[in-house]
Amino acid sequence: MKIHFLGTNSWYTSPTGNTACILIDCSDRYIIFDAGNGLYKIDQYITENKPIALFISHFHIDHVSGLQTLSKFEFPQGVDIYVAKGRKKDFETFAGPPYTIGYKDADGIPFKFKTEYRLHELELGKNDIGFPVEVFEMYHLFSDHAFKLELEGKTISYSGDTGVGPNSALLAKNADVLIHECTNDSAIQGESGHVNSKDAANIAKEGNVKQLLLTHFAPGIFTTIEKRKEAEKQAQEIFSNTIAAVDELKVEV
Repeated sequence: MKIHFLGTNSWYTSPTGNTACILIDCSDRYIIFDAGNGLYKIDQYITENKPIALFISHFHIDHVSGLQTLSKFEFPQGVDIYVAKGRKKDFETFAGPPYTIGYKDADGIPFKFKTEYRLHELELGKNDIGFPVEVFEMYHLFSDHAFKLELEGKTISYSGDTGVGPNSALLAKNADVLIHECTNDSAIQGESGHVNSKDAANIAKEGNVKQLLLTHFAPGIFTTIEKRKEAEKQAQEIFSNTIAAVDELKVEV
């Protein structure tokens, strides 16, 4: 299993990276977490006719701006898009006129793109969509959802945007890989709806996680990759198996 980081910034794209998008290449499928600007690169990595599942954590623009590129892709297997229950309307609002070209017409009939897009809602808690997926509502300024997937006998958890909240421990518990946001530096603490590297490291340590991958770095705070490395070192003092992600990083699990 390979994890490709295609967008590791929060808020906006800058010289340090594109906004949020992560691709996982499994033996039998592709998984995408969030659809920020990094989404435009997925066709460089999706080269086999395996099922594709895109999970959207929430609808802040840095997590969905890449939806404007849906019409460029040519995946004969189509793409299944998953949002939390009650958020289908949010997707259809943003991924439709006048904000994007949309993926279906006014009568609800999908456009004849080169790729068929199929939209689904997931219940909070456990779901079976051909593989197990658990959905958690996280602590963020606006509703955000995290996902915990079972893939190739491994547990992969993805936080979306979140502060430390009651579901942080459940998301992390016994995960082989925890992909967690790190919007803030260690000088920023409190009820911000985001975390810093020390917060994420404590979540990983207490959750018996095997590996922590930090992403979603605020470009106005982490203005250089070197500053991300400083956050990585701070996290490693608490949880040694931590990596601060950068765009184009590949991690094998």
